[in-house]
Amino acid sequence: MNFDDTPQEAAFRAEAKAWIAAHAPKQYEDELKKAALGRIQLKSANILEVAKAWQKKKADAGWAVPHWPKDYGGRGASPIERVIWQQEEGVFGKLGTLFIIGHGMCGPTMMAYAAEEHKRQYLPPLASGEKIWCQLFSEPAGGSDVAGLRTRAEKDGDDWLINGQKIWTSGAHYSDYGILITRTDPTVPKHKGLTMFFLDMKSPGVEVKPIKQANGQAEFNEVYFTDVRIPDSQRLGAVGDGWNVSLTTLMNERMAIGANVATGFPELFEFCSSLMLDDGPAIDDPAVRSKLANWAVRASGLRYTAFRSISALSRGERPGPENSIGKLVAGAMLQDVATYALDLQGAAGVLNGPEDAEVAGKFQAMLLRSPATRVEGGTDEILRNIIAERVLGLPGDIRVDKDVPFNKIPTKGR
Repeated sequence: MNFDDTPQEAAFRAEAKAWIAAHAPKQYEDELKKAALGRIQLKSANILEVAKAWQKKKADAGWAVPHWPKDYGGRGASPIERVIWQQEEGVFGKLGTLFIIGHGMCGPTMMAYAAEEHKRQYLPPLASGEKIWCQLFSEPAGGSDVAGLRTRAEKDGDDWLINGQKIWTSGAHYSDYGILITRTDPTVPKHKGLTMFFLDMKSPGVEVKPIKQANGQAEFNEVYFTDVRIPDSQRLGAVGDGWNVSLTTLMNERMAIGANVATGFPELFEFCSSLMLDDGPAIDDPAVRSKLANWAVRASGLRYTAFRSISALSRGERPGPENSIGKLVAGAMLQDVATYALDLQGAAGVLNGPEDAEVAGKFQAMLLRSPATRVEGGTDEILRNIIAERVLGLPGDIRVDKDVPFNKIPTKGR
């Protein structure tokens, strides 16, 4: 494969580089470089306000979501141009993490299933960051088993009444809209009685409760629905076809997470380059070099696997089960890298405060955040099943409830 820019790509790169150099919020560059996974905060400004301002500035110049169609807030860029933009945006791309769910999951689902008038109304402000979206899938009784969800949608004239609960909803506390999967028919097998909607998160009856995490932050939420009214016009796909619609979201989710999740390798390499061990620089230690080489190969593999997925999108294909590989590898790698970095720090690794810990507690934050990475968007075990069955063609797992009506499945407390 030839990864050199063509003349057209070189021109695009030069244009992107010049625009970023002229407009990027460089006053936050040093802080963003030091920002760790799960700890993207700014001392001098509100991260949400800065992220929205940068996204809006990009949107006004056509750089918000380059690969989206122009009518929906993008610039119709090719897959390789999308990669070039991400390379050139560099550290300022961290400001876009607040919009990953909207741009990477909700947006593609809306493009595939929403009415044209809704696409033109909702997608441009989603692209520009003026409106933030979240994904309402997981429930207390339906996490890895999304089809086990119990949130009900009952038809009431031209509307639907929603009652139930979602959990682990990233960003719900600052989101304006969300896509919601519900159960509309409990008398059929669990995968067949689902229907998808999008809704205003400020609708009457929606209650959001943040969940406090081990790292002190609150990125996830519980969301309660009490007689929330959604017009039928906001239904995505046919009634009862919500599982098929959700696959579009889930496959894009795994691609977005797998392509964007931090692995911790660049930070570890930089740390080892400056760390002194008892017998000399860590970067010269054979055991350290062996670890770094192993993770360098994995990081490279993740990068080019993401490129392969982007190329598939350019051919009009829906992201497939192979995207589970990227998230599976990246999540485990992040945890291993953070653990190894703390091992190298020795006793100092127990310190967690940014003012006291080495490299501002970056690896401590990574370690505390990494278990969530292995759960969100599908647990490691679920992803291994997907890879085994849908990529390798191995026999499927035994599912005794597959053809049983949902309301006949024995469940304690139902």
